[in-house]
Amino acid sequence: MAEVDQRAVVEFIARLGSAMLGADYPVTIVRRTLSLVAARNGVDCPVLVLPNFVQAGDGELITVVNRDKPLRYDQTFPLGELVARAERGQVGAAQGWAELERIHALPPRFPPWVAVLGCAVQSAAYALILQPTVVALVAAGGFGLLVGALMHVTARNPGLRQLMPVVCAFLVTYVAFSLGRLLHMGHDSLRVLIPPLTFFLPGVAITLAVVEASTGHMVSGAARLTGGLMRLAQLGLGIIVAIQLLGVTTAELTDAPVNKLGAWAPWLGVAVYAVGIILNLGPPRGFWPWLVLVLFVTYGAQAATATVFGGYVSGFGGGLVLMLCALALSRLPTTPAAQVVLAPGFWLLVPSSVGLIGVAELANGRGGGAVLAMLGSMIAIALGFQIGIALWSSVPHREGLVSDSGTQD
Repeated sequence: MAEVDQRAVVEFIARLGSAMLGADYPVTIVRRTLSLVAARNGVDCPVLVLPNFVQAGDGELITVVNRDKPLRYDQTFPLGELVARAERGQVGAAQGWAELERIHALPPRFPPWVAVLGCAVQSAAYALILQPTVVALVAAGGFGLLVGALMHVTARNPGLRQLMPVVCAFLVTYVAFSLGRLLHMGHDSLRVLIPPLTFFLPGVAITLAVVEASTGHMVSGAARLTGGLMRLAQLGLGIIVAIQLLGVTTAELTDAPVNKLGAWAPWLGVAVYAVGIILNLGPPRGFWPWLVLVLFVTYGAQAATATVFGGYVSGFGGGLVLMLCALALSRLPTTPAAQVVLAPGFWLLVPSSVGLIGVAELANGRGGGAVLAMLGSMIAIALGFQIGIALWSSVPHREGLVSDSGTQD
């Protein structure tokens, strides 16, 4: 192969890896995919993959690309298709590069105001799942609109976007506790904070950290874990500053689950959550049946595991069933890559109340145990994913599914 062609392939490999990192593929899968693409193109291309950059090639052909900015969920659908085609050797460097450019240039499916509305719907859905009361539902919807609007306004300003976890946590906590005191709604205090702040929870980062560390990628795992804990600390700082300014007492920091709507409310919340994802993230139209199926299967597995073994182990059952469900669906010709199918179920799995409430209670010295419990829950989810992959790998499957099975965030 001519040197110019080799360079084009190496550059495409680096750019593809960068896009995969932007879509939160684990480094183990990124490295495997890039090595396979290099082999399909007949290029000797060593790769080094870390959470924030990709290095491909060596000598004069070396190419280093920083991680792309996070891809929107709707952009991960064509990326998953490109990854599958590249692994099978069905796309050349020039064609692949052009497809990456097209993916990055794709406009959102809906206008911004629809996405903001979707944030409110997702937040209300979490309220139905975590605290099914009218007060929590109304508060979650209102705070979801606020957080969604702030996220949209700061989308093009990276500096302000980095401050959003602290700012939103402070605003939501200050307003929630102020209204709670005014209207005597203390029993909803902490759980009202959770739904609108789930958009900032570092569940993906922490779970990927556990997965990567357990597979021997200690540097990547440590980097992701540090970033996840930093995001959690930002949320905690915003909450703590607000409650200290308001002089909130220990008695007001309650976490009593209340269900005033009925046992059906959490299941309705799962359906509402699917609507919120469609409005906020704009996946393709044909994906909604699979989205609803994955969400209900995941929540059912999580609820069943919690009933038998307790809440903190529920992530294991949910993660195991979610992985097997996503891998089974990925065999169908009309479904996207497992990575894309997994994402909504994983967002529903994250035991947000454990980590967020624990950090809030740090103000009174009672949050250490809850934070450790949150980390344990993330480990349980990651373990469920890994066992799901192991079980799937023990069954013969057609070529190409191994790469899909690794997209476990």
